[in-house]
Amino acid sequence: MPSVQKLTSCLWFDGQAEDAAKFYVSVFKNAKLGRISHYPNEGQDVHGMPAGKVLVVEFEIEGQKFIGLNGGSQFKLSEAVSFVVNCDTQAEIDYFWEKLGGDCGQPGPCGWLTDKFGLSWQVTPSKVGDWLTDPDQSKSARVFAAVMTMGKLDLAALERAFAG
Repeated sequence: MPSVQKLTSCLWFDGQAEDAAKFYVSVFKNAKLGRISHYPNEGQDVHGMPAGKVLVVEFEIEGQKFIGLNGGSQFKLSEAVSFVVNCDTQAEIDYFWEKLGGDCGQPGPCGWLTDKFGLSWQVTPSKVGDWLTDPDQSKSARVFAAVMTMGKLDLAALERAFAG
């Protein structure tokens, strides 16, 4: 029997769950689609969806399982929830910035962007957490100040800020 992940993020979509899951799986190299369920005839007085419409799409990215739910139009994704993509190189930052933010996505400040489905991402250097919590507060302050001036993060510039 396969083990069930204790916590799974469920992302609410208005008819785009399957397209979104396929998109995310195409962006991340270590990713796969899972099971897809469909609305039945039963419960239409509650859910109001036509039988056969995609209900839930399971997918996995970097070992993290997700559920895409076609729940309807009453809720929207927002910046209140985002996913952090930790990157080791500028090439990785550039790749995820372009793939996740391209095709109708919206760039934001400080490494944030919103993809074409409305999901928010933070594309950041893997070291940023260490830099921002460094015991030398002048180093962390310089990194923070540099991040605040950027859209897509510039790894070399942040390394220079950390070094002083």
